[in-house]
Amino acid sequence: MSKKPVVIGVAGGSGSGKTSVTKAIYKSFQGHSILMLEQDYYYKDQSELPFEERLQTNYDHPLAFDNELLIEHINKLLEYEPIEKPVYDYSIHTRSKETIAVEPQDVIILEGILVLEDERLRNLMDMKLFVDTDADIRILRRMVRDINERGRTIESVIDQYLSVVRPMHNQFIEPTKRYADIIIPEGGQNHVAIDLMVTKIKTILEEKSFL
Repeated sequence: MSKKPVVIGVAGGSGSGKTSVTKAIYKSFQGHSILMLEQDYYYKDQSELPFEERLQTNYDHPLAFDNELLIEHINKLLEYEPIEKPVYDYSIHTRSKETIAVEPQDVIILEGILVLEDERLRNLMDMKLFVDTDADIRILRRMVRDINERGRTIESVIDQYLSVVRPMHNQFIEPTKRYADIIIPEGGQNHVAIDLMVTKIKTILEEKSFL
């Protein structure tokens, strides 16, 4: 098949709103051939490590991700081959034995904090987006999420943010902004930017004769 799917990378810090942007773009193309691929599913398998060591995993570091498998899967999808997406079980801090069957589509949205960090991943993308949101907004969103959805305490969220999330963001995530074709301030609340993205994606699809 000569035509290849369009790959859109959406990066940004934790709590930036990148997932909201991804879902808004996805929703705009409902009825079309589109899929979302989340980098969070591709944390490395740690089943060989003792549980105590798994607890020390830094999920905001590039080395936490199995980019080799992610790249392999994207290349399969680009050839219109199905994949078995891994599932990560945070309760045991390693990969689950379950997988999710994913069928190839014409548009692939790759979303995650560090999808722009690896040059090999960037080279697979037709468009690279970075969702840029102020740090105070990001920590507040993360705090609400972790307390309400993950049963965390305020103290533990703040401690993790100061000791891991913030330094990793400054060292690894923020610098990838320079690779972005487009920077979207304020995430999912920026409806103008999202509308522009949807229009641009439609243009790319038309150029590739998908629409």
